[in-house]
Amino acid sequence: MSGSTSIVPHASYPAQLLTVAGHALAQLVRTPSHSRRAAAARKLARHSLWLSAAGAALVIVLMLAFDRAEIQLMPARGTPALWPIRILTDFGKDENVLSVLGVALLIVALVAAAMHGTRRALLLGFGTRLQYLFLSVAVSVFVAEILKYLIGRGRPFVGGKADPFNFIPFEGTGAYTSLPSGHAVTAFALAFAVAALWPRLRVLMFTYAIVILLTRLVLLAHHPSDVTAGALVGMVGAMAVRYWFAARRLAFAIQADGTIVALPGPTPGRLKRVARRPSAP
Repeated sequence: MSGSTSIVPHASYPAQLLTVAGHALAQLVRTPSHSRRAAAARKLARHSLWLSAAGAALVIVLMLAFDRAEIQLMPARGTPALWPIRILTDFGKDENVLSVLGVALLIVALVAAAMHGTRRALLLGFGTRLQYLFLSVAVSVFVAEILKYLIGRGRPFVGGKADPFNFIPFEGTGAYTSLPSGHAVTAFALAFAVAALWPRLRVLMFTYAIVILLTRLVLLAHHPSDVTAGALVGMVGAMAVRYWFAARRLAFAIQADGTIVALPGPTPGRLKRVARRPSAP
């Protein structure tokens, strides 16, 4: 979404809504136009490679030296006293996070279709940022689901013993979708995406992501290497989506050295003022 949607005078509300929705989709697939996108692409490739290599090495070390010992220290699966952890972990469930972001996008589109001028532009600027958050999580989760199927790692104690090397590739059932952790993917993709847009929220968001990661270990849903791999997939996925937006001059700018930075966006105070105003006729 952006504030550049063309407005047809006296068009009906459904027509305005279609205009907003169509433009929101079109801007995501338009040809990249940023002159510095090649430098940003090189920087993304370099950072992704180093992060992936370091993450893969850490995952292997955890598998060999730590996974078995860690899951044996956790409380038994289904322990009644863990009910607060079971509630907390749902804040990192991909269906829940994507549903909230999807509903927020729908609300923005519905409200923006009834507005014009600066108020519409302001709200659609926020909508573009919501698109980035949604796609950062959705793309990362999609990649993670493919990896889960290909790898086929058993969850802790599947098969009756603490075996971190219990793999049945292409198995496809929930018992063998442990690597990478979907909750860790979602939490770290969201944390990176929010921090990329609003750096002041970085500590809060990564604290949230780490808490979600820990809940998966306590609940014996994953091995430590699973959540580490999930964090890696989530962050690399969000980095790739950020580049996609920056190359199209959406929500991000690219500096001369290829660094991607967030553009100034609508503030909470301005959004509140927009929400309180009646729509222009």
